[in-house]
Amino acid sequence: MANFAKPSAPRFSVEVYQNEFLPEGGRDVHAIVTVTATGGASATRTTVADGTAAVVLMVDCSGSMEYPAEKMRGAREATAAAVDTLRDGTAFAVIAGTHVAKEVYPGQGRLAVADATTRAQAKEALRGLTAGGGTAIGTWLRLADGLLRGSTAAIRHGILLTDGRNEHEEPAVLRATLDACAGRFTCDARGVGTDWDVKEVTGIANALLGSADIVADPAHLAEDFTRMMENVMGKEVADVALRLWTPVGVEIQYVKQVAPALQDLTGRRTDSGPRAGDYPTGSWGDESREYHVCVRVPTATVGQEMLAARTTLVLPGAAGEPATVLAQGLVRAVWTNDLAASTAINAQVAHYTGQAELAEAIQQGLEARKMGDVGGATAKLGRAVQLASSSGNADTARLLSKVVDVVDAVAGTVRLKAKVADADEMTLDTRSTQTVRVKKT
Repeated sequence: MANFAKPSAPRFSVEVYQNEFLPEGGRDVHAIVTVTATGGASATRTTVADGTAAVVLMVDCSGSMEYPAEKMRGAREATAAAVDTLRDGTAFAVIAGTHVAKEVYPGQGRLAVADATTRAQAKEALRGLTAGGGTAIGTWLRLADGLLRGSTAAIRHGILLTDGRNEHEEPAVLRATLDACAGRFTCDARGVGTDWDVKEVTGIANALLGSADIVADPAHLAEDFTRMMENVMGKEVADVALRLWTPVGVEIQYVKQVAPALQDLTGRRTDSGPRAGDYPTGSWGDESREYHVCVRVPTATVGQEMLAARTTLVLPGAAGEPATVLAQGLVRAVWTNDLAASTAINAQVAHYTGQAELAEAIQQGLEARKMGDVGGATAKLGRAVQLASSSGNADTARLLSKVVDVVDAVAGTVRLKAKVADADEMTLDTRSTQTVRVKKT
């Protein structure tokens, strides 16, 4: 493990957990890469931002936000609470989103700089927000992108709230917008109420390396928005990439974030040199994340060993400049005829493989339930209960208990509930990719 961070920045470290031993002929190497950043955000969270962050808040103002009226009121209050949480010096703007996107504050295609005066002006402007019109989320994101591109801030972030489906825009348009915005800013997405589409909201968050969640009760929006903004204000380093270098003959099978939530990064690789590629991880404060790396090595005989991959955390340099290396770790492969050594599964690898299966079981079970496939839904959700129980994922177990009656958690024996509240089903679906870390022994 090595540490190359500058003293003024958060310190990054990389740890690799794996069973490096393979049987003769074995080819697939699995490793959990733990990345930890410390000593940066906590020291500066209350200091002046000095232009290091820019945030755009996108508030759904479509006609459905007025039914019930608590949604629009909650959105105004939540956005005001987020504005209050902005650190002095942060660039910011507010957008009202319907079938078009409109600047609420400060207007004229620019960002305001947070201080007592601009925060008060923004909150005054929010009082004028009313509901009316349709929903075209791509227009909101494109306007946010335009505003953020005009900023020199390193941390560029969006917060998006919607209560409905993207009905006034073709899915391909939203997809193209997300592809265009990816890498330019990160974005947290929230659905309020129960009339929005889980896959749509989580798809926005995944594409823009943010979080997704449900706020079923509008009364809880202000608390959620405050927490989101506090998290943004804690970010200190942007555009960090996990660089994976592999020797000749080694094939990358996948690279996935597995904690604190599941996110497949495999298809987001950009080449960064001979046999090297960068996978985006977004912005960092004081935090730890874990990634599952799987590579396929050439066949070898007992006694041989090789470097299967080198994982390096980097800050890509400007055009023509080298990247800054923050930390790195090595993934190894050693061939052995010791059956016990080669068949042992590393605890971290086993745990996060189970967490990925848990998320898949939940999503497949809920889909089967919607399709009226009682047997399929019972089997998948029963397996989910079993995995949640064995891994200590108490939050997911609690959410599952609102959708099924648990007869035997260890065996995965469940019965589907006859009636399930929409909010409970959507909460389970939205949070299915949230994971827990390996239990301490």
